[in-house]
Amino acid sequence: MPKVLLTGGSGFIAAHVLELLLKRGHEVVTTVRSEDKASKIRDAHPNAKLTVVIVPDIAQPGAFDEVMQTPGLEYVQHTASPFHFKWSDAKTELLDPAIKGTTSVLEAVKKFAPGVKRVVITSSFAAILSQSGLEDKTTVFSEADWNPSTYEDGLNGPKPTAYRVSKKYAEKAGWDFVANEKPNFDLATICPPMVFGPVVHHLNSLAAINTSNERFVQLIRGEWKKEIPPTGVFLWVDVRDVALAHVNAMEKPEAGGKRFLTTAGHFSNRDLVTAVRKGLPDLADKLPDESVKGGELPEGVYGYDNLRATKVLGIDWTPIEKSAVDTVKSLQEVGA
Repeated sequence: MPKVLLTGGSGFIAAHVLELLLKRGHEVVTTVRSEDKASKIRDAHPNAKLTVVIVPDIAQPGAFDEVMQTPGLEYVQHTASPFHFKWSDAKTELLDPAIKGTTSVLEAVKKFAPGVKRVVITSSFAAILSQSGLEDKTTVFSEADWNPSTYEDGLNGPKPTAYRVSKKYAEKAGWDFVANEKPNFDLATICPPMVFGPVVHHLNSLAAINTSNERFVQLIRGEWKKEIPPTGVFLWVDVRDVALAHVNAMEKPEAGGKRFLTTAGHFSNRDLVTAVRKGLPDLADKLPDESVKGGELPEGVYGYDNLRATKVLGIDWTPIEKSAVDTVKSLQEVGA
């Protein structure tokens, strides 16, 4: 089976991608930032065809040069990119790691790994959406859309805007590189919205939970008992479907050169409450009762077109009821 380089192997999505790659028989080389993360991955996959390499700072020039010289690489899954709001400087802590990390990977592939056929990049619905579109019920978001925010908006805007800009410019860097450099490999990008689902990566504490799943921790700790908070972005996807999208986008020839909006559809925070109440009745005393206000899906909300991901990548989307219950069960196992 082909040998795959997976960047950022300790991340929420990447941990599921890693499991699926190994399950399908691929040999995997994955990068992490520290020996602590490396040892946890090795311990989780004993006897697997797996090599873990430390790349401390993906924004540094040549960060991936050494690992890309691993003999026999045929595919690269680039998932390493920050998704959190716990930073103080947008350029050095968010924009540079996202954008320079992507270009560093692609430059290293072209220079040192001529056998690589395809690179799959984890992008985001953040690279697709527009604020005006989010506020317009006639909008139908698809892979044809690009976030109109500028790099300067990322430097000077609020933290959510900076994150969205980091994802847009990182993905654009990938497409521009392929267009301008004409390397031997092609590209596919995966653009998920809010990603829920079971935690299989290795947390030192619940404070390190991925941003999308933070709301489940709040829910089962009783923080929503008096009021369900606003949902935010009304599109979601299960992490196992995102992992499947990454691996199928690598393996299916027809996925080359395409973006994929990977979403199971609309959801609301109230839907999460309902799913957890039904699936895990033992948690009833922590949950808001049905009279508590908030968290509804508006009557008029923007649309989405996920047909390309459904058909080309062959995804049968996980329902919110299963995803919510599985997420909570996994969080309980790590102390929530």
